[in-house]
Amino acid sequence: MSSDGNKKQFWKRNAAKVPGSIQHVYGAQHPPFDPLLHANLIKAGNKPPPATPGKPKKATTFQEFESITSDAWDVGDDDDELLAMAAQNLNIEVVMETANKVKKHMRQLEDRLDEGEVTSTEVSFASQSSPYTDGRLVKSHSEAPIGVQNRSLPHRPPVIPLVARMADQNTSGTPAMTEREASRLDKFKQLLAGPNTDLDELRKLSWSGIPRQVRPITWKLLSGYLPANAERRESVLQRKRQEYFGFIQQYYDSRNDEHHQDTYRQIHIDIPRMNPDFLVLEPKVTEIFERILFIWAIRHPASGYVQGINDLVTPFFVVYVFEYIEEEVENFDVSSLQEEALRNIEADSFWCMSKLLDGIQDNYTFAQPGIQRKVKALEELVSRIDESVHRHMQHYEVEYLQFAFRWMNNLLMRELPLRCTIRLWDTYQAEPEGFSHFHLYVCAAFLVRWRKEILEEKDFQGLMILLQNLPTMHWGNEEVSVLLAEAYRLKFAFADAPNHYKR
Repeated sequence: MSSDGNKKQFWKRNAAKVPGSIQHVYGAQHPPFDPLLHANLIKAGNKPPPATPGKPKKATTFQEFESITSDAWDVGDDDDELLAMAAQNLNIEVVMETANKVKKHMRQLEDRLDEGEVTSTEVSFASQSSPYTDGRLVKSHSEAPIGVQNRSLPHRPPVIPLVARMADQNTSGTPAMTEREASRLDKFKQLLAGPNTDLDELRKLSWSGIPRQVRPITWKLLSGYLPANAERRESVLQRKRQEYFGFIQQYYDSRNDEHHQDTYRQIHIDIPRMNPDFLVLEPKVTEIFERILFIWAIRHPASGYVQGINDLVTPFFVVYVFEYIEEEVENFDVSSLQEEALRNIEADSFWCMSKLLDGIQDNYTFAQPGIQRKVKALEELVSRIDESVHRHMQHYEVEYLQFAFRWMNNLLMRELPLRCTIRLWDTYQAEPEGFSHFHLYVCAAFLVRWRKEILEEKDFQGLMILLQNLPTMHWGNEEVSVLLAEAYRLKFAFADAPNHYKR
């Protein structure tokens, strides 16, 4: 990162504290390390020993950590500039030699595939465990339509739909609905068809996943956006949608005013970085996200817009699109929907995102105290449930704030494919204080899930690369269900006994 003192720093701008002003954060968009930029990921033959990175200054507070990375959001930085600066310290010859060997090896396999000598499965497996990379990819070049920020391994064929159906998505294609799934769908429909939906029963049923067909109405009920009484729902929807577009008329024209232009500018910059990529390429969708985020920031001056909030719109938007289409979102031009449908999706997404953020707003107020508390609680919890992992990270001076900040700020959206995030949120909405409390135990289970890989890394840099790029690209419902079960076990053991956190 550049440390030019004369360069105006993005975090340290003397912007006036006005309603909707930006509070910049570290780690909301891009991890500080990229596997492409670090030769120590390349386990090839007789490579020269990598230079030992200087040990970072330990950050004992958020303010110290922020100052260490204060140039992370300098105006003018872009991905190409960051790549160029980081590449100065690389052994380019080693990188290029390894890359050429991998490409040559894959071309040979593809030629053999064309001749019928090998199967596509073998080619896919070879891409996971090339003999020149010791089973580890320098960087994935998957063209899968899954908007995953982390480039991780193992590499799998890009056939998994963006949003998983109820059935597990670890296998190719879209499996037919099983008898058990059909039975669960009938239970949801019967529960939702009553004059007054039993929300406690709906939460119990939703904890283990919600069928795609009824997910939109279920999310609206569980978030508190819609009332349990069926007769009142339509009138509430109409009123809330009109109220939202009233906000648009009242506030949106002020986006270029002096007090609000920085907020709008940052939103405009962040949306193209969102997850998944294909949605933001459509101008109508971009405009919808800009309006949602700007109106939320104006109406919540205590926090204003914070990088990371932009990601939290996506699951709601995608789920509510499914009220109007049958196919997968990545194969559909959302902007082709009728104007009324797009307006309904926009308003519903705004209100449900607002309901979510109401429960975790201290994550985004000044100095983000909610995140600091949760990261500290995560550290204490992990020290109790897996002392080896905790001591290993301590030994190499890895601070939990350096990787878990993003886990809390983005609710693991940058660590998981969107299909897994939506399945995770099924349970979060069914669980009391799911986003604010249960998420801590999910993060603890998620960290310990990679115990073997963490203990294999023997330096600070390797640990940070791993923790910022965990291999979840292939994950589906099965992995998420196991993660949630372990998180529930931890919650059962620790939630009502906070002293168990401490020794």
